[in-house]
Amino acid sequence: MAAMEPIRHEATDRTPEVLFDFAAGQYRIAGESYPEDAASFYGPLTQGLRQAVEARASDSLEFSVEMIYFNSSTAKALMNLFQILEEAAEAGMGVRINWCYHEDDETMEEFGEDFSEDFAHADYRMCPTS
Repeated sequence: MAAMEPIRHEATDRTPEVLFDFAAGQYRIAGESYPEDAASFYGPLTQGLRQAVEARASDSLEFSVEMIYFNSSTAKALMNLFQILEEAAEAGMGVRINWCYHEDDETMEEFGEDFSEDFAHADYRMCPTS
């Protein structure tokens, strides 16, 4: 199987910065997310992550989320990504998820804690920043 090309998106007013480096097992989403069409923005990310996990593109992976703001359709997209990560961890892949938020941002902290409850196998870490 050919190596999967990384997915890179610069941040815009409505969409976050994205770097999915499949071969290195490094994934990052950062910024604000309220795209006009969440399905078209997150669909390729979800599909790429699923393919990388199924192909075992890497033995372990690290997925970092550093959001300032996101809407409900983004929350659903994150849930879909996290479900793939949890299934990969359950299947024996080393999965670390870093939920990064500003220490003064209680909303993002609460979202991170809510998401953490969905994980039994992945190594989920709350990462406050100042």
